[in-house]
Amino acid sequence: MQPKSITVYLNHEPREWRVHPNDLLLNVLREHEALTGTKYGCGIGECGACTVHIDGEPVLSCLTLAIACEDKSILTIEGLARDGKLDAVQTAFLDHSAFQCGFCTSDMILMTRALLNEIPNPTEEQVRDYLRGNLCRCTGYASIVRAALGAATQEANAIGAADA
Repeated sequence: MQPKSITVYLNHEPREWRVHPNDLLLNVLREHEALTGTKYGCGIGECGACTVHIDGEPVLSCLTLAIACEDKSILTIEGLARDGKLDAVQTAFLDHSAFQCGFCTSDMILMTRALLNEIPNPTEEQVRDYLRGNLCRCTGYASIVRAALGAATQEANAIGAADA
């Protein structure tokens, strides 16, 4: 199978990739772009460790063919901070110590960002439901849920301050 040239928008920058029809997005990100925040966990879409955003939606990169990303916008954990400033979710994860080994941190942060984009003021139940497909073997999720709720509060306060 011959590789094909495609254009993607990776972390807000256009990129030209030469990919084979069966290249997984996860492998292209890790091996060709050296973006190792996206993790290989199970390889079958069960753990969420490979979560990225494609056109604003959370997607499992271990199940996504790179060629299907042509002309799409891909966001990895490395592109979440903007202009040297951490995203509110990243800050909340630090403030609430919502990590231990760090393996699931990038996917939990990206899923939380997707949640807050969809539901700006979620309940604890909504947070737990949204993150149910992302496995963490270290934290027991309590600090992750607190971080998600803290990020929602931080963003609501920032909007309130801007409106004042």
